[in-house]
Amino acid sequence: MKLVVMNHVTLDGVMQAPGRADEDTRGGFEQGGWATPNSDEALGRAMGEHMARAGGLLLGRRTYEDLLGYWNSVPDSPFAPALNDTRKFVASRTLQEPLPWPNSTLLGDDLVEAVTALKAEGEGELGIMGSGVLIESLLPHNLIDEYLLMIHPIVLGSGRRLFPDGSPLTMLELVGSQTATTGVLIATYASTGTQQ
Repeated sequence: MKLVVMNHVTLDGVMQAPGRADEDTRGGFEQGGWATPNSDEALGRAMGEHMARAGGLLLGRRTYEDLLGYWNSVPDSPFAPALNDTRKFVASRTLQEPLPWPNSTLLGDDLVEAVTALKAEGEGELGIMGSGVLIESLLPHNLIDEYLLMIHPIVLGSGRRLFPDGSPLTMLELVGSQTATTGVLIATYASTGTQQ
């Protein structure tokens, strides 16, 4: 199974709180919701195509609780049924079984071993949305196969970045791109290997 990161990022690499103001205020971040004005049909289609191929989602605890908690609280949410029906694998040291959302599995203590086993299950994709701490944990182990990045034409100057300082050297190859009507670059990069 291919492991694919699907995230919105700014030109300066910030991925924190793209969807709404109160999504993630860690570190005093006050610029949440920066991606919402740039949404268009092309962005929705790119995410939809990857979600349709996904054999599940791999999520960190914070993203799991926020994503499912938010969309399951929105009346007539267009995303809640799909999110609830999708298999979800959660990396957390604090959550315990049973997890609150349907089709959710808590991964064991050895994240690298658990993700390696998931990738060996078969064809399709396992998607990661948000989950910056999880991504940072996987980078040194070269487990991420592809990045679908929606690169927004904005510089925030602060916030949690997709590739924080100290990330390993990671070689990527552009394998697809298109531009949304709002100027967002939808870029797909395949990992060609990690060097430390």
